[in-house]
Amino acid sequence: MQASTTDTAAASRISFDTHPDRYAHWRMSIDGAIATLAMHVNEDKGLKPGYKLKLNSYDLGVDIELYDALNRIRFEHPGVRCVVLTSARERMFCSGANIYMLGQSSHGWKVNFCKFTNETRNGMEDSSRHDGLRFLAAINGICAGGGYEIALACDEILMIDDRSSTVSLPEVPLLGVLPGTGGLTRITDKRKVRRDLADFFCTTTEGVRADRAKSWGLIDHSAKPQAFAQAVREHAGRLAAASESRQDKGVTLTPLKCAIDAGGYHYEYVDAAIDRAARSATLTVSGPRETGPETIDGIIKAGVAWWPLQMVRELDDAILMLRTNELEIGTWQLKTRGDIDRVLAVDALLAKHRAHWFVRETLGLLRRTLARLDVTSRTLFAIIDAGSCFAGTLAELALAADRSYMLQLPDEPGKAPRVVLSDLNFGAYPMVNHLTRIATRFCGREQPVEEARQIIGEKLDAHDAAKLGLVTFTPDDLDWDEEVRIALEERASLSPDALTGMEASLRFTGAETMETRIFARLSAWQNWIFNRPNAVGEQGALKVFGTGSKARFNWERI
Repeated sequence: MQASTTDTAAASRISFDTHPDRYAHWRMSIDGAIATLAMHVNEDKGLKPGYKLKLNSYDLGVDIELYDALNRIRFEHPGVRCVVLTSARERMFCSGANIYMLGQSSHGWKVNFCKFTNETRNGMEDSSRHDGLRFLAAINGICAGGGYEIALACDEILMIDDRSSTVSLPEVPLLGVLPGTGGLTRITDKRKVRRDLADFFCTTTEGVRADRAKSWGLIDHSAKPQAFAQAVREHAGRLAAASESRQDKGVTLTPLKCAIDAGGYHYEYVDAAIDRAARSATLTVSGPRETGPETIDGIIKAGVAWWPLQMVRELDDAILMLRTNELEIGTWQLKTRGDIDRVLAVDALLAKHRAHWFVRETLGLLRRTLARLDVTSRTLFAIIDAGSCFAGTLAELALAADRSYMLQLPDEPGKAPRVVLSDLNFGAYPMVNHLTRIATRFCGREQPVEEARQIIGEKLDAHDAAKLGLVTFTPDDLDWDEEVRIALEERASLSPDALTGMEASLRFTGAETMETRIFARLSAWQNWIFNRPNAVGEQGALKVFGTGSKARFNWERI
């Protein structure tokens, strides 16, 4: 019997659901305030057939486990204050992304793979910056490419000095591409490596050993083999001691419940309905259905079912599922439903108890998930219609949109949608440019941001929201359906490549940060290089790697 299109799609669909009991590539252990994530990649457990994950190389499946492990440390083991990333293999830390996987992957797969892995590394830095969770890379062997990029995401790097282990970023000379998860930017912006030294480092395949790596600033510490284990304990202990003490009892992250069918991905508070003919998805986020807990004890009792945590876990999963499995769904309509007052009550609790570890970690996951939305290469239109609930935290969805349409109901003002801002819109959820979405919206102009701050808690109709610059267009009920339809159809007719570049340029205004530089290069340089024959042509470096043949380059500089 021939498989149906639906069956084929289901078989190829990537899931981000996993659990430590099912990890094939990481070993997680907890010792008081220190967690250890030891990479031990099973070379026969690649996410797709056709390659082996030799030399502790990784594919998307390895990074899905890493992302899951990090979230479990944050929520299930809040007593942890330092995470050690190391290898369970002798003399091999990590050889980076699997080259054979990259060589056989589609262009879209490579770019999305690089984006997810970089978001995971950004998330480590985000937890360190905002939540006091420190990271130590304990490099106990060869560390190349993406392996070194994992280390670069840590607060400090300790390397074994055994006269054979090296760190390297060999993508340019070896593969004809760039480091895909921020390596070039992190060695200059984060580690402040001199440009000339960085130039040499990034154009040699041999890498550098511990003594030179330390003198150049590529690592922080080194230790001889016999002293390495003790050095790991000492540096991890020091980082943990310098971090704020955290609560001991955690909250278990139970599996998400998601119904998947040809029409999309359906959760309790998030629904992603796909219109394949229109190449669009409607992503609807619902507020709490009943009055939630009002005390920190009640929040802890609710645990994983507390609305903001359950909602953001579902939203994060929906974004990843759409982004990875639905490449042709180019426009996402962002909608909300629910009771505004209930959402504002949750926002008030989040603000009041933000120093508590569980609330702080929930805010952290909200912050990182909204940031994932910002860097997603899809058109985002907020549709603020009757029944909407763009309030406080949920208003961030409208502020993240490339455009917003808000319905006017001049004859029935009581049924008209409202937009409401809360204190959390002014600092709790910075974008990767380290600015709020409101500040980014107004390109650094302070007056409109301050005007918006003055109306915190006010339920704004379309007229008032437009006057403050919080929405784009406000059709009345006579023009609503036609204007929204035309906008969606026009958007779907434009070049996806041009839209990706345009949206990535317009979403981040003002000064650059390390994160915006990384994502800009991922969207532009890596997109371009991954399409060029010097990398992926029949004689390109990625294609001939490991065959014994030499790459043939087109020598034009463009």
